[in-house]
Amino acid sequence: MILAVVALIALLVVLIAWGKVPPFLAFLVVALGGALAFGMPLAQIPKSLERGVGDMLGGLVAIICLGAMFGRAIADSGAAQSIAHTLIGAVGLRFILLAMALTGLVVGIPLFYSVGFVVMIPLIFSVAKRAALPPVYVGLPLLCGLSVAHGFLPPHPSPTALVTLFGADTGLTLAYGLVVSIAALLVGGPVLTLTLKRVGVLPLGGPPADSPFAAGAASEGSAPGAFNSFTTALAPVVMIAATTALLVALKSPSPARDIVGFIGHPAVVLILSLIYATFSLGLLRGVSIPAQMQRYGDALKEVAGVLLILAGAGALKQIFVDSGVSAALGGWLGALPLHPLVLGWLIAMVIRVALGSATIAGLTAAGLVQPLLAATHVDPNLMVLAIGAGSLMFSHVNDPGFWLFKEYFGLTLKETLLSWTVMESLVGVVGLVCVLGLSLVV
Repeated sequence: MILAVVALIALLVVLIAWGKVPPFLAFLVVALGGALAFGMPLAQIPKSLERGVGDMLGGLVAIICLGAMFGRAIADSGAAQSIAHTLIGAVGLRFILLAMALTGLVVGIPLFYSVGFVVMIPLIFSVAKRAALPPVYVGLPLLCGLSVAHGFLPPHPSPTALVTLFGADTGLTLAYGLVVSIAALLVGGPVLTLTLKRVGVLPLGGPPADSPFAAGAASEGSAPGAFNSFTTALAPVVMIAATTALLVALKSPSPARDIVGFIGHPAVVLILSLIYATFSLGLLRGVSIPAQMQRYGDALKEVAGVLLILAGAGALKQIFVDSGVSAALGGWLGALPLHPLVLGWLIAMVIRVALGSATIAGLTAAGLVQPLLAATHVDPNLMVLAIGAGSLMFSHVNDPGFWLFKEYFGLTLKETLLSWTVMESLVGVVGLVCVLGLSLVV
């Protein structure tokens, strides 16, 4: 049975990495092959596939779609640029790397990684020109912040899906995730950048300032004010943190606790945040409702691929559960001489190296590790973060983010491996160390 699971994961890797099969289709093909290999009754297979897709998407569609629309409001309004200019102005050029890292983290919370990358690239070139610094020297800490948010913090797709799969608490995962994120960001961002510069790895050049990659930055005058930008972008984080703290304080059941619990649900938080953003970044700044709805519609189109990946991963997970493989796998994994959090990190890392996608790595690892939670009583919030750390490890030539970084900054393959790949791996290692540290105290 263990060999069959390994073979199925290998088949998934071959289909996606070599065959270029869309991940949704690849997951379904592997799930169907697994069901037949494990001897499931034929009449049960379609039901398991349908249940897996439905259970996975049921609690996530609203959250991910609302998160995409909210992120689009932040990006299109210029709020992301306003946040960056404010942080850079607050610390000055002396601490420019720290400012860029914090910008990446703050902007990365509401923005999906790919959107954040494209939105912030013009700003990176603008800041680099103003500070007379190489673009990659300025950009690496900021992109590290985006990557950290993508791997560790809800409402990004993989952490959000893992919270649902493991029955974790969104508020606690976010709180622990912020601790892990800040530590990983400091090491993988400013510290690594200074080290690479000192040993001469980072190039002094890059694409010229008039490169099309550097075009399109929103001017500071057209962007919303700093207070408006920060309060809107961080509204979901503040609401989730506040309601989580109130739920801890209101221990006994009461109408007040029910109201706080309702408001603190991620979907409700994002609905309220989106309504607020529609006014604060739209209507009150002269943007019409039709124009904003057009942006939201575009955001929903962009997120369709992510939802399909989640659906396919849910189908494969359900086949593992209904065939009995999940329980057997949990017993086998539990007998290995490894801490469950390290095991979750390791499985996610292997799949990440093979496939390149952090989201697919996290979801696939979650389906394999889920049986361990009940058997070992590991904190599910920490398992979300451990798998998130593993899913960021060793980004290389099969990761689209690797090539985006290389081409935008005009790097050689060697320079990209020594900067981008090392940064992602450092974030994954520091993330695991922090998660293990948290497991000793929470």
